[in-house]
Amino acid sequence: MSDNPDNLKNDYEYSRQTYYELVEKGKDALESMIEVARESEHPRAYEVLAGLIKNTSDVNDKLMDLNKKQKDLLQKAEEEAKQPQIGQQTNNVFLGSTADIQRLLQNGDDIVDVTPERDVSRES
Repeated sequence: MSDNPDNLKNDYEYSRQTYYELVEKGKDALESMIEVARESEHPRAYEVLAGLIKNTSDVNDKLMDLNKKQKDLLQKAEEEAKQPQIGQQTNNVFLGSTADIQRLLQNGDDIVDVTPERDVSRES
């Protein structure tokens, strides 16, 4: 993960607190709007009340989604931590013919000289 775990935790806590505050304010607004709708008995007041109920439930859903996302991030971080880290990887390449390989395998040689043979007839 490229994000700093402390930043992720702080962002999660901040978002979570913001959603809680929005839900609480929505609940207070619902109580007030219920009184207005009862007293006025106006259709628009009930329409606004219905919209406020929907918005408050949407914020609740977003709070639950936030918790699910946080859980997924934690699981992903745990999985990444469990994966072995490769410090240094060395790849060996054989530059030769199949006949050279067969000869080395038959002789049981451990060290292979990979320096190419120089053609001295061209060096003049």
